[in-house]
Amino acid sequence: MREDNKGQRRSFGGPRRNNDSRGGGGRFGRRDNRGPRRDFSGPREMHKATCSECGTECEVPFKPTEGRSVFCNECFAKNKPKRY
Repeated sequence: MREDNKGQRRSFGGPRRNNDSRGGGGRFGRRDNRGPRRDFSGPREMHKATCSECGTECEVPFKPTEGRSVFCNECFAKNKPKRY
């Protein structure tokens, strides 16, 4: 074993790719090919709804669908699955 290479990684001379040709930027790079980006900076349109559990009137950031449960903030927090 040679002493001058101790602790250094080996570099294999395989083919190298230019990230720009594949969308570029790695994990957080450009997203041009995945549709338009949404702008979350502005206020959201809120819709009035009635909580399915406690019956109080509340506002939700989506249009409620008939037959689907809607929860106010308090009931949603109680029914939210535990994160591990």
